[in-house]
Amino acid sequence: MRIDLHTHSSVSDGTESPAELLATARAAGLDVVALTDHDTTEGWAAAARTRPAGLTVVPGMELSCRWLPADQPPISVHLLAYLFDPRSPALVAELTRLRSERLHRGERIVRNLVAAGYPLDWDAIVAGCSGGVIGRPHVARALVAAGVVGSVDEAFATLLNHRSPHYVAKADTDVLHGIALVRAAGGVPVFAHGLARRRGRVLDDDAVAAMAGAGLLGLEVDHPDHAPDERAHMAGLADELGLLTTGSSDYHGTNKTTPIAACTTDPEQLERLLALGTGTPVLRD
Repeated sequence: MRIDLHTHSSVSDGTESPAELLATARAAGLDVVALTDHDTTEGWAAAARTRPAGLTVVPGMELSCRWLPADQPPISVHLLAYLFDPRSPALVAELTRLRSERLHRGERIVRNLVAAGYPLDWDAIVAGCSGGVIGRPHVARALVAAGVVGSVDEAFATLLNHRSPHYVAKADTDVLHGIALVRAAGGVPVFAHGLARRRGRVLDDDAVAAMAGAGLLGLEVDHPDHAPDERAHMAGLADELGLLTTGSSDYHGTNKTTPIAACTTDPEQLERLLALGTGTPVLRD
């Protein structure tokens, strides 16, 4: 059984619609795929309607969070959430706030880039979005279309990362609060790509232990941004803390070069995850 528990559609920052994403998953030989768009469940209904026969879909989401260390700037944390009730009032309210944050942050970034002489049009970027959540990848694609950079990766490496003068931070959810929201909605929270250092600062083991104490249930161990020694460390930490482990591609279509199913989850770990989620069922035959 081949299982990929972290993928994105055009509802957030992928390039394929939910239907296209599921078709890609099936064509790649996957038996199980999770749809985990950023801060939204908008793609779930389309996934339910268009799921290919024989493919199990795990409804999920990637929640934008932050860890607040004492006397230091916040650290960005991504929390994968699976099988939660999308109607949970507290979670719905927080997702609405996060999507508003993303929208206004994107507009401020574009304003900064325009002021620096880059040929972008915010209204055109919004109009070209297929709905759902607008984020930096949409700005990156606009920079590619304008001929400013050659690829989305180049846009992030030069103009859209946290070291860029054009960068704008957003007020993400405190990760301990995010874990509580997901658990209260019957979901399974899993810490995504926790040692992906090329993305910025990462949490130490004490912080991960504090997250586990707050209700975290898993760690994403096998991820394209984790080196072999980092995967081994995460696996050992998960064992020490009694957490389940996942593996996944973090697929974004053509926005990233990583193919779907680049990393996968062990079937026994999937069964652990499914047994813990009570907020919404998986989609399967």
